[in-house]
Amino acid sequence: MPSRLSLALLTLVAGCSLPVTAPEPPPASEPPPALADLGEPRPEDTGAHYRRADWGDWDYDPASKCNTRERVLARDGRGLKVDAQCRPTCPQGDCWTSPYDGVAVDDASDLQIDHIVPLAEANRSGARRWTKDERETFYNDQDNLVAVTARSNQSKGDDDPGRWRPVRGHWCDYATRYVTIKARYRLSVDPVEHAELARMLNTC
Repeated sequence: MPSRLSLALLTLVAGCSLPVTAPEPPPASEPPPALADLGEPRPEDTGAHYRRADWGDWDYDPASKCNTRERVLARDGRGLKVDAQCRPTCPQGDCWTSPYDGVAVDDASDLQIDHIVPLAEANRSGARRWTKDERETFYNDQDNLVAVTARSNQSKGDDDPGRWRPVRGHWCDYATRYVTIKARYRLSVDPVEHAELARMLNTC
């Protein structure tokens, strides 16, 4: 049976000839990393060296005329129309549901693209010596991006799960994706962060 994401993408393609590529889900034979794969919790780096300007901006593909933000909006929406400049619109209303707070949204300008593992958190967890290219790769990794309301994104800020959590119904997906990104980039977790991730993953 097609997944909800697959159906959303099929609806999008049917409404527009512009190709929009979404990240492929991991094969069923490859489960997401477990919390234990992150190793023993350890204290965070202070993050005092963090500068947002060091992480670049959205990648832009001149062939499709899409940037990373637009691709995430297309992936996370349903019933969308996309124009020749890759700008998504919502002809029938409530095309997006912000997973952090469950709010339905029909205007893409009301959404922000959040890094599930924030940039500053990555910097506190092992990214201090990353190269420019490594930081920009992380910035544009669509597996670490989600379209959410501005209010929920601003509430989260650069907090990790030890200080911020989405609505309870999204705990499992949020924690799973968070752990996946931390494992992919070999980032550490601190003790409180580890404990809260375990609590959220217990709802899966």
